[in-house]
Amino acid sequence: MFKGLLGRKIGMTQIFDEDGVAIPITVIEAGPCFVTQVRDQARDGYAAIQLGFEEVKPKRLTKGQLGHLSKTNLPPLRFLREFRTKENDVSEGDVVKVDIFEVGERVNVVGTTKGRGFAGAVKRYNFGGGPRTHGQSDRERAPGSHGAGTTPGRVWKGVKAPGHMGNERVTAENLKIVMIDVERNLIGVHGPVPGARGGLVMIKPNKKSK
Repeated sequence: MFKGLLGRKIGMTQIFDEDGVAIPITVIEAGPCFVTQVRDQARDGYAAIQLGFEEVKPKRLTKGQLGHLSKTNLPPLRFLREFRTKENDVSEGDVVKVDIFEVGERVNVVGTTKGRGFAGAVKRYNFGGGPRTHGQSDRERAPGSHGAGTTPGRVWKGVKAPGHMGNERVTAENLKIVMIDVERNLIGVHGPVPGARGGLVMIKPNKKSK
């Protein structure tokens, strides 16, 4: 059975279990999602299910996007994402909701982390910085030397240094579903989810967990 959803991160809260223990959860407004396209190995070279999420006004989309959705008589949808899968038990035009998942199930949530702009090595990689004494008053948060000598005479690629921080695709794995609200299309997972409030996330079943 195909399992996958698109949604928006609402924020974090907490719920209490039967023993009164507080469980921090992230609430996601997931779906309803529409199956906009089914790809198969013979025609496309790979098997996948394309989902659409969040209805918008037609003027928000291009003519190509509207034409793609009109093939299956679907409304204008803002987001389209593909889920690789070997189980093609859905058809184009079907609606996928949060009831495909169950409480206690383990999932992976994919999101885009918050962008931090250009950051130094202390903030970006948790460097310790230089000493605060011996006359070094302007090098406290400097990364220090990381170049080589005569050989190779340059800085290796991939060295931890100041640069663009955040705004990356990150997957939070093995999160436990602790709450599902079918009427309000809400799903709550135990723990944090990458991205800011209102950010788009993808929910997939975790295949690593037993």
